[in-house]
Formats: sequence, C-alpha cells, structure tokens
Amino acid sequence: MLSSRVRLVPTKVQCVHSLICNSSRSFMDLKALISALNDFASLSFAESWDNVGLLVEPSPPHTVNTLFLTNDLTEEVMKEALQKKADLILSYHPPIFRPMKRITWKTWKERLVIQALEHRIGIYSPHTAYDAAPQGVNNWLAKGLGVCTSRPIHPSKAPNYPTEGTHRVEFSVNHTQDLDKVISAVKGIANVSLTSFSARTDDEEQTRISLNCSQQALIQVVAFLSQNTQLYQKTEILSLEKPLLLHTGMGRLCTLDESVSLATMIERIKRHLKLSHVRLALGAGRTLESQVKVVALCAGSGSSVLQGVEADLYLTGEMSHHDVLDAASQGINVILCEHSNTERGFLSDLRDMLGAHLENKVDIILSETDRDPLHVV
Repeated sequence: MLSSRVRLVPTKVQCVHSLICNSSRSFMDLKALISALNDFASLSFAESWDNVGLLVEPSPPHTVNTLFLTNDLTEEVMKEALQKKADLILSYHPPIFRPMKRITWKTWKERLVIQALEHRIGIYSPHTAYDAAPQGVNNWLAKGLGVCTSRPIHPSKAPNYPTEGTHRVEFSVNHTQDLDKVISAVKGIANVSLTSFSARTDDEEQTRISLNCSQQALIQVVAFLSQNTQLYQKTEILSLEKPLLLHTGMGRLCTLDESVSLATMIERIKRHLKLSHVRLALGAGRTLESQVKVVALCAGSGSSVLQGVEADLYLTGEMSHHDVLDAASQGINVILCEHSNTERGFLSDLRDMLGAHLENKVDIILSETDRDPLHVV
C-alpha cells in the first residue's frame, strides 16, 4: 500500500504543475495587449472623425485574463461583463464619442465609465479601423454574397509617405560655384533631405537638385529660391501622396463569379446575418427575378460610402430615406438590415482571429446580451 501511494505522488505533482503552467499563460499586461490589438488592425485605418483605441484605462499595472467582445456597450452588456469578470471590453462601437464634460450617474454613458473604472475594466474600441481592415467587418459581410472578387470602394492611404517629407522640389543649377552656395543654404534648413545628379539639357551639362521636405521646410526652401533666382532654373514642386492600400478601405465593391436573382441574393444575406426579415427597395424597372452581378456594400450606415457607386445592389445597415430614393431611381436595388445587424456577426470570426493572434494568452468571450435595439414586430 505504501509503495502504491508513493507512485501516485509524482502524478499529483505533475497535475498541479500543469495547472500552474496553464494559469500562468492565461493573461497579458494591458499595454502589451493593446499593442497586439493595434498590430492586428492599425488604428491609422480609422476615419479622422472617429474615436478609436483605448478609451478607458484602469490605473497600471493592469492584467487582462478575460477579453470581452461586444458590438455595443450598453448597461445591460456592462452588467454581463461584470458577471463574467471581464478585464478588458472590446466594444466595436465607441461608447465614448462626444466629449464628456463631467462623469456623474446622470446619463447611461457616464455610468458605463464609472462602472468600468470602479471594477478596473478597460474599454477599447476599433470601430472604423475594423471596417477598413482587410480581415475586417466589410470583408466578413461580403462572405455572405457567394463567390466573388472584391475591392474597397474608398481605399485607405498608407500611414506614412513613401519617402521623407510631404513635398519634393527639383531644380537645375548651371555653375559649380552656384551649386556650392545652394547646397550650403539648403543644408541649413531643417527637415530637408537632398540628392543631386548630373543632367544634360540643350547640350549643356547641369546639376539637378532634388529636395524632399516637410510642409514647413517647403516654405523656407521657396523663400530662399525666390531671393536667389539667378542661381537656378527649371523648378518643379511636387506634392507627395501617401500610397493607396490595395485591400484596405471603406466599403467593398463585390463582383460575383456568377450572377444570381435578387430573390436568391436576399436569401443568402438573410442566412448569413441570421435574420428572418430585411428591408428591400426595388430599383426602378427591377423585380425579384432581376439578376445581381455587382454588389456595393458597407456595414453599418452606408449612405456616404455607397453614394454614386455603380452596382446592381446596395447592401448596408441603414440609409436615409432620400438616399434610398436616389439609388432606386437609378435602377439600383437597396437592402437594409438595421445598423448593427451588418456588424455583429463579425465578432465570432474576430474571436477566432484574435485567439490565434494573441496566441491564446487570454480568454476571449462574446457578449450574449448584445443585440440590435430595433426589432420587427
């Protein structure tokens, strides 16, 4: 009996050690987690008017064991997050959007902030950064259409310029003594990078100067050139543009491999979004048997993104009455599914993608109480 007990001891120790190891892996420091979330989808993709990123931060250090995903952070959802002991809430829509002048118990959004801080829960919102991301909300929405190729309707620009500066100034200098004076003057201006190369114009050897400079430096460069017109000729000033990102941006223009009837497309969309009803505006001269080949879509509120886009069908959550009339008058069918119904289903995919991206270091759970506030009755 004694030897049997002795043999059991290593097994017990091994189990305890395993539990300790598993527990030690199941958390991340808040700052490290936020950095990882920003790597997953850069906040630079977000629209300039949006309020994205870490909106509520408990005093550091803050450890995150449970990441709680929701489309909208309501008081009901906050109650659920507290019950499930969330350490960080990722709310697709930012619960803080307009500036708050006070934090009291008077309004529901103020109460959310108070409860989050009292219970040491961070709040992070990606919103339009996830709309634009290649693996984001609009790509998920396009999955319900069938096999298709898609591209952003409004492509995002890269966060940085391809070279230093925002402008390029190029001009030619004829004489060596002038060249030395120009280079010396330009090197005295901050935020200017200079390159030079030989060029032949009208059988005359010249030195071509190329300057990359910031907006502020450009003013100083132009001022110098204006005061020394005898030193140079053939000047060009170019505005440098940030390059467009191929698969990143607002909305998606989707071309189906095979066209289908509008009735078939409606059923596909309802199945993908798990809805029993959608709202439909038939385009002028269209019927349920009309063929759909090109779909322009935008999760959430799509009026500004879809306006003027040529397509057989607009798919979005909501549009204004007059924008629907404009689209229908052009023979474009419009399907409206209510705002958050075109977004919420993405969270299931997001949970899996973040699990892999974060190497399963935190528990990721979906809200069960989050839902669109509008219902068909």
